[in-house]
Amino acid sequence: KVIERIGGRTEIPVDVRVICATHRDLPDLIQSGEFREDLYYRINEATIRVPPLRERQGDSLMLARAFLERFALQFKRPVKGFSPQAIEGVDAYDWPGNVRELENRVKRAVIMADGNQVSLEDLELPTEGAADRAEPFNLREVREKAESQAIRRALSRTDGNVSKTSELLGVTRPTLYNLMKKYGIGD
Repeated sequence: KVIERIGGRTEIPVDVRVICATHRDLPDLIQSGEFREDLYYRINEATIRVPPLRERQGDSLMLARAFLERFALQFKRPVKGFSPQAIEGVDAYDWPGNVRELENRVKRAVIMADGNQVSLEDLELPTEGAADRAEPFNLREVREKAESQAIRRALSRTDGNVSKTSELLGVTRPTLYNLMKKYGIGD
C-alpha cells in the first residue's frame, strides 16, 4: 500500500492495519447522515462483536486474577489473591464500566490492600441499595449538594479567588459568601 500526503506528489509506502471500535450502531449513523458510508465500507473488513463483561459469565473473575497478578508485580506488592467475599463480589457485580472499571478497581485494590489478599472492601464495589440510600432523596437536598459541589469546583478553578468565583457562578460576592458559610466552605 502507498499513501500520498494532501497536496503532495510523492507516494509513501506504508504497512499499517487499522483497528476501530465503537459502541454505536454505524449503519444507523449512516442512515441519519452522521457517519460517512464510504468510510464505513473502507474500514469494515471484519466485524467482531465483543459482548459487555456482564454478559460473559466467569470472565470477570479470570480477568480480575490476571490484573491482580500484573499489578502485584508492577507495584511490588505481596498480594496473592482475593478473599472469598471479594471473589463473590467480582462475580456478582455487573461492571457497568466494563473491563476498564474492573482493571482500575483491581489496580487500586492491589495498591491499597493490607496483607496478601484483596478484600471486598479494597475493591470498593457499590453494595446494592447503599448508593441509593447515600444519595440525597428530596429536591432541596439534591439542590444543596449540587450548589456545594459547584462552589467548590469553581473555587478550585479560580485558585480560591472569590471575585472570579462569583463571576464564574453568576452570583454576587455577598451571595457567594453566604453560600460558602451555609455549606462550611473555606472555614
